[in-house]
Amino acid sequence: MAPHRVVVIGSGFGGLFGTQALKRRDDIEVTLVAKTTHHLFQPLLYQVATGILSEGGISPSTREILAGQKNARVILGTVVNIDLEAKTVTSEVLGRETVTPFDTLLVAAGAGQSYFGNDHFAEYAPGMKSIDDALELRGRIFGAFEWAELATAPAERDRYLTFVVVGAGPTGVEMAGQIAELAHRTLKRDFRAIDTRQARIVLLDAAPQVLPSFGDRLGDAAKNRLTKMGVEVELGTKVVGVDSTGIDIEKADGTHSRIEAMTKVWAAGVQGSELGAMLANQSDAELDRAGRVKVNPDLTLPGRPDVYVVGDMAALDNLPGVAQVAIQGAKYAAKHLKARLDGKPAPEPFSYFDKGSMATISRFSAVASVGKLRFSGFLAWVLWLAIHIVYLIGFKQRITTLLHWMVSFIGRGRSERTVTAQQILARNIIRKMAPEDLPKLPVVESDHIAPDRVEPADRTAPDVAAAEHAS
Repeated sequence: MAPHRVVVIGSGFGGLFGTQALKRRDDIEVTLVAKTTHHLFQPLLYQVATGILSEGGISPSTREILAGQKNARVILGTVVNIDLEAKTVTSEVLGRETVTPFDTLLVAAGAGQSYFGNDHFAEYAPGMKSIDDALELRGRIFGAFEWAELATAPAERDRYLTFVVVGAGPTGVEMAGQIAELAHRTLKRDFRAIDTRQARIVLLDAAPQVLPSFGDRLGDAAKNRLTKMGVEVELGTKVVGVDSTGIDIEKADGTHSRIEAMTKVWAAGVQGSELGAMLANQSDAELDRAGRVKVNPDLTLPGRPDVYVVGDMAALDNLPGVAQVAIQGAKYAAKHLKARLDGKPAPEPFSYFDKGSMATISRFSAVASVGKLRFSGFLAWVLWLAIHIVYLIGFKQRITTLLHWMVSFIGRGRSERTVTAQQILARNIIRKMAPEDLPKLPVVESDHIAPDRVEPADRTAPDVAAAEHAS
């Protein structure tokens, strides 16, 4: 009997944990399709952007993680089409398309940055959803100090030494806090023409509170700590314009003003993957305002019991877009599928167990919300440290992360300060390229062999290796 073919889209928490939950099932064949070769521990991206951690420390190879899972295969490629009737997934990498059939589909493609209808802001205010984003921001942040050192006019110097973070959720708070640490502690002895401690860090949000999901007490604690660190927290403030040299804002009273700043970080809002619309157009599903798919209580697509949607892509019971939702949802979907294949009753509808939320503000200071407990300061920071080490995948990643944290938190150094012009410029250059000018894998006609004439283990290995090298 042929194995049941499961295609998993995405190598984030949902995709990876969903794949691993199906191991030891000889009757199931899993194909994980992902646009990167790594699993990203997204909660620590801001530490890559501010020079604390290397990108490899938070993004272990997906193939290495799944190497011991014999029923799992990994395919590199961006999903460009899902055909629910034909039951196929089409992925593409550097012009090479691969069509993968499925019996069951698990979609865990995550979410991207939302600019609330102002996508043109992205050119000058990058978000933070990928390794590329973090490396670009690292280049912009450290580069700003370098360019300020070269400035000859006070206005130019001040513009380079002003950093604006949009969004006062966990990512924005953590980013603002780390930029303040950089300016006031890490870099204060490194320059001669500028005093980095004169840097201006501004945290903006249209909401009336910092960390609104944490409650008033922790939100106020985070705001007070940021203020003591020199961060200007401006709430009830909406961004109405972004350009290369600054950001235009509108305050709650309707007044407009401008902040001259070369470095802008967008940490406000998320938008579900564009694959959500593709699924909705082929099913009875609807999308919410953030582009997430409204799923059934068992995380299946309405009208399609063979399709599961989990994590940031799924809209159910106002669940937050956090890693634990994706992990628990993926494990539930795998459990539901195994029950279906075994002819057993379906498990109870998916129920999320909230293990708490936490965010760091600076070294030795964090806020944490666990059940009914709310606490801040050093104890919350130690808890944050322990939890994040536990959820990092791989012994090597845990050890290197601990070493980097010792360098940054006990000392004042940042071990990952290397930046290049490509990190800063590549995203916008690629975005502006015409489709015909985008790089593609070389085509050699003699290599084209019908798939049914090739053994499965050898079918795409050369192409994937070439694609990984080219990317």
